[in-house]
Amino acid sequence: MINQQWHLVSRPTGEPTPSNFKLVEATVPDLQDGQVLVRNHYMSLDPYMRGRMNDGKSYAQPQPLNAVMQGGTVGEVVASKNAAFQAGDKVVAPGGWQQYFLAEAAQLPMMRKVDASQVPLSAYLGAVGMPGVTAWVGLVTIIEPKAGETIVVSAASGAVGAVVGQLAKARGCRAVGLAGGPDKCKAVVDEFGFDACIDYKQHPDLKSLSAALKDACPKGIDGYFENVGGITLDAVLQRANAFSRVAMCGMIAGYNGEPIPLLAPQLILVNRMKVQGFIVSEHMQHWPAALKELGTAVATGKLKYRESVAQGIEAAPEAFIGLLKGRNFGKQLVKLV
Repeated sequence: MINQQWHLVSRPTGEPTPSNFKLVEATVPDLQDGQVLVRNHYMSLDPYMRGRMNDGKSYAQPQPLNAVMQGGTVGEVVASKNAAFQAGDKVVAPGGWQQYFLAEAAQLPMMRKVDASQVPLSAYLGAVGMPGVTAWVGLVTIIEPKAGETIVVSAASGAVGAVVGQLAKARGCRAVGLAGGPDKCKAVVDEFGFDACIDYKQHPDLKSLSAALKDACPKGIDGYFENVGGITLDAVLQRANAFSRVAMCGMIAGYNGEPIPLLAPQLILVNRMKVQGFIVSEHMQHWPAALKELGTAVATGKLKYRESVAQGIEAAPEAFIGLLKGRNFGKQLVKLV
């Protein structure tokens, strides 16, 4: 059986290009005791993968060169020599950019069975997966929203941001998003139920963006979920209330190595703000509660989400490059089956 895999063959300088990747073919080895073979149905593409392509200090180990690009997958067990999994089980796994994933016994704790009867399989990579849990952990444990507060979310149409706003609304907050373009902003309000959404492309300078935030947040900003950095963070700091909280989730403005200066960090002191960075994999104790709320909300239709689906394994690098440029809408996936 042939397994197609994407390898990282060179580290990008600046923006990634297709030449950083290579599609290779490998034979799927015979199953040994304790192993499980998974046919990946969907591959997850996520902004954090850009940081891992660098060989510098970060919260995650660098992606090794000439090895399968790492990432989350959902799929079906096709063969098992492990009592914990049977053929036909649907699983979320760290399956990487490839068609088949041979899970060693040591990797099985990172693999979990899921029920695809109530929640679509693909959603376990988005709203009911790592992005959804990221939204939940940042909002619930760091921002700690209270009813009546104003919560602002950057990249509000994305896989994480869309969930943050909906969870904030469920907790009685005013939810204000920032997204790029009128179509995304319309969906953030009409589909995801935010109170307002600012099109940052219409506000390219700090003064304009700050004024837009003032209009959308008449009572100031109590909580900010940061996915972007850059002038967005500067504008939020200008509108932040005393004792406001910032969950630092992503800094996509600097993923290609650009510096991200902060204009007025003294506002953190003036406003006695809490600014906390977090990595969702370091908060495993919260995953069960988060997945329970998210799974129930998706199954009952209360939590809405969007997906951008690229077809076939060949499409992965271009879809990933597009994700970093904001071409996707919602969770970026690659469909393999």
